[in-house]
Amino acid sequence: MPWCVDLGVGGWLVLASSLAVLGMAVWAVTRLFPAAPEPDAVTLLDARLAAGQIDVDTYRRLHAELAGPVPARSEGLR
Repeated sequence: MPWCVDLGVGGWLVLASSLAVLGMAVWAVTRLFPAAPEPDAVTLLDARLAAGQIDVDTYRRLHAELAGPVPARSEGLR
């Protein structure tokens, strides 16, 4: 017979509570040690320049594109 057929109500309660404790432990560990945030585009661009993957002219062009145009100030808002 399979092992789960021989479990009584108490056995199922022990199994369920053990799974709940294990789930809470996994949740607690993920809260204590969150994943590192993803670096932004400028940080990645700086790293590529430092590693020699791109030249300075390419760096300046891409950095200017990432900065984007400065939005014009609306006349009606104060």
